[in-house]
Amino acid sequence: MADLFEAAGLTPHAPSPLADRLRPTTLDEVVGQDHLLGPEGPIRRMADARRLASMILWGPPGTGKTTIARLLAKAAGYEFQQLSAVFSGVADLKKAFEAARARRAAGQSTLLFVDEIHRFNRAQQDGFLPFVEEGVVTLVGATTENPSFELNGALLSRCQVFVLKRLDEAALESLLAKAEAFENRPLPLEPEARGALVALADGDGRYLLTLAETLFNIGSDRALSTKELGQVLQKRSPAYDKDREEHYNLVSALHKSIRGSDPDAALYWLARMLAGGEDPLFIARRLIRAAAEDIGEADPMSLVLANAAKDTYDFLGSPEGEIALAQVVVHLAAAPKSNAVYTAFKAAQAAARETGSLMPPKHILNAPTRMMKDLGYGKGYAYDHDAEEGFSGQDYFPEEMERRVFYKPRGEGVEARIKDRLDRWAAMRKERGGR
Repeated sequence: MADLFEAAGLTPHAPSPLADRLRPTTLDEVVGQDHLLGPEGPIRRMADARRLASMILWGPPGTGKTTIARLLAKAAGYEFQQLSAVFSGVADLKKAFEAARARRAAGQSTLLFVDEIHRFNRAQQDGFLPFVEEGVVTLVGATTENPSFELNGALLSRCQVFVLKRLDEAALESLLAKAEAFENRPLPLEPEARGALVALADGDGRYLLTLAETLFNIGSDRALSTKELGQVLQKRSPAYDKDREEHYNLVSALHKSIRGSDPDAALYWLARMLAGGEDPLFIARRLIRAAAEDIGEADPMSLVLANAAKDTYDFLGSPEGEIALAQVVVHLAAAPKSNAVYTAFKAAQAAARETGSLMPPKHILNAPTRMMKDLGYGKGYAYDHDAEEGFSGQDYFPEEMERRVFYKPRGEGVEARIKDRLDRWAAMRKERGGR
């Protein structure tokens, strides 16, 4: 540990943050991860058996990944060795593996904890494989990013992935109670301000204890209100990486809330994305897609309005233009839904691939030359506007292809009227000898 202090320019006797002083000393003291550390939890079972498998701990910041790894090594009797992918290179990895091999020869197992393991490139990740396979080290990697996207498949196949949850209100409250017991004094907060402090932590236990330490240090002789708390503490931006998983999670939540006809949830996810700094034009593009994919002909104006919202934002910018995005989010969520056009087009694409280069029937081919007329191009074509009820009932599929029905209106909104028309035309087509 001393070398870590020295690297940071500190001595082992330097004051440590409250979060470090309150770090759990046993797995039982870790809060908020009972699904992994409870009596039937998979990590608890490994610790009790004193036989560890390599694993990836995936979860938000401040949920206990480093602490769990350290305590797991202690409980199982393994030597704990820690690296950070941010500060370590190939030489550090070689040194760690050599030390682990020497321990193994002496009968001592090594738990190699790699923080931010997703920061290692693909080649560096592959470097772990032989040492994990031989049992030289038991690898415990920690990451805030989706391992499916950030880690090599070969490495993932040799590790179990455990998902840590963001700390809920009860877990965060237990941390505050522990901090107050350690300091032997209550936090100087009114009840509502205490709730605001927990909300401000956003599920991050380490950040909560950092905020609590700030409040202890100001030494207020009276309880602070919520407003005063806001003046003392700076609210941090929500966790949101525009090019990583959270970006896709939130846009998926927005799209699915619209599809599920829940305008309130859709507005919430829109607000979350904007608060996280998402590009509003990216959101506008997703709304246009939702209008075409999930609403379609049930409310054809939705596509027009989604494009209008994009143009409005383009013209006004933030924050005024964001109101147009909110308006179209509500409209799309409240609109009747139909994916009939979307599914019809996919079916038509599949049919086009199957049938290759079939020609249109001759009666609907243009005949700009005499030769083409002699070959029968355009012969027998019926001009629909001259037909009874403006409908000829002629066949427009290739002659070698059976008629197929791709578009099947759902009967929602405007599509109910479209369905009636198509049903009537289908009956007239049969009456007039068409397919």
